Parts: sequence; C-alpha cells; structure tokens
Amino acid sequence: MFELEIIALIVAVLVVTLFSLSIKKVNQYEKGIVERFNAYEKTVEPGLRIITPFIERIYRVNMREQVIDVPPQEIITEDNVVVTIDAVIYYQVIDPKRALYEVEDFELAIVKLAQTTLRNIVGEMSLDVCLTSREKINVELRSVLDQATDKWGTKVNRIELQRIDPPADIQMAMHKQKTAEQERRQLRLLATGRKEAAAQEKEAAILKAQGEKQAAILQAEGRAKAVELVAEAEAKAVKVVSEAANQYFKEYAQLNKKLDIIRDTFSQQTKIVVPANSEILNVIGLEGATIVPTAKDAKRAETETSK
Repeated sequence: MFELEIIALIVAVLVVTLFSLSIKKVNQYEKGIVERFNAYEKTVEPGLRIITPFIERIYRVNMREQVIDVPPQEIITEDNVVVTIDAVIYYQVIDPKRALYEVEDFELAIVKLAQTTLRNIVGEMSLDVCLTSREKINVELRSVLDQATDKWGTKVNRIELQRIDPPADIQMAMHKQKTAEQERRQLRLLATGRKEAAAQEKEAAILKAQGEKQAAILQAEGRAKAVELVAEAEAKAVKVVSEAANQYFKEYAQLNKKLDIIRDTFSQQTKIVVPANSEILNVIGLEGATIVPTAKDAKRAETETSK
C-alpha cells in the first residue's frame, strides 16, 4: 500500500513537471519561435502557449525598438585629423525568424558594421565638413545599415552621433578662433551701436531744431496775426467814432465854424447890419429879440430912406 502511494506521488510530480514544462508565456512585446528537434516549426503570437516537453522548445524575440550604443572610435579625416566619434543606433526586429537564424549575434554585428561605415564616411570628409555635417553622416550611415540589416530581419529606424571630438590642440585652436570671432563681432556690434546712437542723436537734434524753427514761425505768425487783428479793431473803432462824429456832431461843427467867423469879425470892431430875420441871430442866440438901434443908426436909416 505504501509503495502504491509513493508511485502515485511520483507520477503526480512528473505530470505537474511535464505540464509546467509544456506551458510557456510569450509577452505582449514578444513573438515566439517554436523549434521541434532543433528545427524551425512555427512563429507564435503573445500569450500562453503549449509545447511538447523535450521535443519542442520556444525562443522569445523582442519586437520593441531597441538601442545599441556604438563605442567611441578614432577616425582619420580626409585632411589627416584624428576625430573621436560615438553614436547610438535605434533598431527594431520586423522578422523574428530571420533575426534568430540569419545572424549569430545581431548587436555585435551591427556595432561592427556601424564602426566600419563611419570610417568610410568620415574618411572622405575634411574636419570642417565633418563637424558641420552631422545630419548628413546620420542619413548616410542609416541608409547603409538599413540595407545591410534587411536580410537579418531588422530595420534601423535612426542613428544619432553623440559627439565628434577633434584632438585637444585643435579644440584649443578652435576655441581661440571662436573667442576671437566673438570679440570681433562684439566690437563690430559696439561700433554699430555707437554709430546708430550718433545717428539717432543727430536726427534728434535735427528734429529739435526743426521743432524750434516751426515754433518760432508759429509764434511770429501768431504775433503778426494779433497785430493785424488789433489794427483791424482799432481801424473799426476809428471808423465807428468817425461815423458817429459825422452823424452826431456835424451840425455842431458847422455852428462852431460860424461862431469862429463871427468872433473874428467882431474882434475887428466891424459894424454889420443884420436883418431881423437873419440866420446869424439864430447862431448867436438872439432869435426873436428886440434890437434897439442907436441914434446914429436911426439917422443913417432915415437918410437912406429919403434917398
């Protein structure tokens, strides 16, 4: 009885072990390659997969975009300058079967291919072109690697050069040149600023002078206009006074003239015979008065009458 229990326990352990060996999990970002007797059998999708233990086995292939760091390497440019370049490669597996069977170590293969291609590309450039053609190098390197890795079931999405370092002495010379250019640019900007400031000051002075001139002209015109208005007002006042004098004092002026004549006449002690109805009586205010002639005047009047 005890032996049967041991045998049953062993069988149960074997069954559990075989079941666990037959259940395989493929993650969402992976695909599974199933081999039967070390030969390709099929490609399975993510999920739980059942295989036959000891007969079949499964390899998981990562289908996500992955990054490979290309170690720094020294490359001689066309003008015999040694530069140190390193890069990163972004790739993605598109065919897990070819990625597993067409190349033994994909990452090592693509790193070596990238280094070789970099030597060929940079070796045909001068240092100045190399330093300013980072994007061009990226495009050419990606094109070569993408074509070479296509048979490996992978796709190179992009390549980025992290740094391109010339020798220390050249870096120092470039730094000095850059500093000199910056100082020269600063001096040029300073001179330009001073020139612009002088031009602005000159323009401001011209505008100020023009403003003062215009203000003086306006003031002179204002004064002239004021004088003109005053003269017109005075002329109008004189005219009004003259018209009033002519209108209201004309008769008095004539009367004054007559009085002046009478005064001058009487001042010479000249005797004048004035008729009773003469206008002179009105002038001197004797209208309606009784005039008594003297004896001599009466005798003269009688003589004149007898004649």
